[in-house]
Amino acid sequence: MGVYILIIIALYFTLLFIISHIVSKKSNDNDAFFLGNRQSPWYLVAIAMVGTSISGVTFVSVPGMVRGFDMTYMQMVFGFVCGYFIIAYVLLPLYYRLNLTTIYGYLEQRFGFYSYKTGASFFILSKIIGAAARLYLVAMILQALVFSHWDIPFWATVTGIILLIWGYTFRSGIKAIIWTDTLQTSCLILGAILIIWQVASKMDMNLPEAVNAIANSEHSRIFVFDDWGSRQNFFKQFLSGIFITIVMTGLDQDMMQKNLTCRNLKDAQKNMVTYGFAFAPINLIFLSLGILLLLFASQFGITLPEKSDQILPMLATDYLGLPVLIFFTIGIIAAAFSSADSALTALTTSVCVDLLNIKREDAKKANKTRKKVHVGVSVAFLLVILIINSIHQENILDTIYKVASYTYGPLLGLFFFGLFTKVNVRDKFVPVICILAPILSYALEYALLKAYDYQVGYEILLFNGLLTALGLFIIAKNKKAGIPDTNP
Repeated sequence: MGVYILIIIALYFTLLFIISHIVSKKSNDNDAFFLGNRQSPWYLVAIAMVGTSISGVTFVSVPGMVRGFDMTYMQMVFGFVCGYFIIAYVLLPLYYRLNLTTIYGYLEQRFGFYSYKTGASFFILSKIIGAAARLYLVAMILQALVFSHWDIPFWATVTGIILLIWGYTFRSGIKAIIWTDTLQTSCLILGAILIIWQVASKMDMNLPEAVNAIANSEHSRIFVFDDWGSRQNFFKQFLSGIFITIVMTGLDQDMMQKNLTCRNLKDAQKNMVTYGFAFAPINLIFLSLGILLLLFASQFGITLPEKSDQILPMLATDYLGLPVLIFFTIGIIAAAFSSADSALTALTTSVCVDLLNIKREDAKKANKTRKKVHVGVSVAFLLVILIINSIHQENILDTIYKVASYTYGPLLGLFFFGLFTKVNVRDKFVPVICILAPILSYALEYALLKAYDYQVGYEILLFNGLLTALGLFIIAKNKKAGIPDTNP
């Protein structure tokens, strides 16, 4: 079994390196690395973004979520779709009008130096934690399936994975990723569909029978309107989905960097709307797979693991046969690396442009700096994954969204305040406000639980953003400021 998986990995990465080599031959300078020379076809960007947003965590965690939360995750997904339209018609016009390389450059033009550095720093913190958590889950699965049997330590497995990602991204960055992620998105979606087909076949079901079994399952519930105290309440999930999308896509350099490689604003908007519409059916596929896995385990009397993230890996490895194992391996590798390679490139871009300001350097020195930063970010990935390895969580996806609710909250407040007010602030106090807001949000969450037994979900992101905006209002200056009107 381990040999089959290694062959799949070898063939898969060979293909990625070939694509990267072909793309980077034309251009491998910083403009190609950061913005793909602004020549990416919008439809390829849309496909690539699906792979970046789904990740290996979605491939494993979303099917597992069904056991504890039914299909209520779709409530959040519907919110995601609304959020993508807001990004397409509110944020993208701003980014293109200001001709930005990283989206946090807006904060410098709107508020000043400290706001700019604070926004970029919160993104870097958030992205390293989130991307490392996603990659950790896949590394853990590959470790269990293959490398532990050969007594290869976990740190060596993770190091090898990161070296492979670095290898096909270090030359032309986002330009190569648009093409490699398009391939990886196709592989992960195809992998999920083929697993569903194989699981249904194991239960002697054709497609209509499988659809009927999913619809009639006790876990097919999507909407929760009656329980306001539940984290699965529709209004909590839907609104959280909208704002999580705005911050984790619209205010996230990783996701927006792909959009900024499009030829013009119109193409970027077509990409975003197409991507948004595709997101709902894709997540429905993964949730449907989760129900089929529970039905399969029930039919054959299989005891499932306590951790929901382990349900699909265990069944794929021990019960569903070699074809499913192959599809599963291709799917998680495609999902994991399409997310991790994009994050690595975005973090390198943000550190270089936002923190080190390499645009002031000559081209040769800037290229050297970018390559050093790319190595440094790769090492940071490794360290964070090893730290996460010591923390045990029931559902990694839930953890990622909860962490994002705290770390992206200040970004939401900064952009909201900048876009919808004309008030200027005392820029040097902005870092203090952005640090205090998450701390106060946690205190509020704790107080609501103790006083009213109210379980705060991802809506803590809204509290966090509002507290940041309130803090910015407190440190406001008397004079007003408009948004710069810089043409691309």
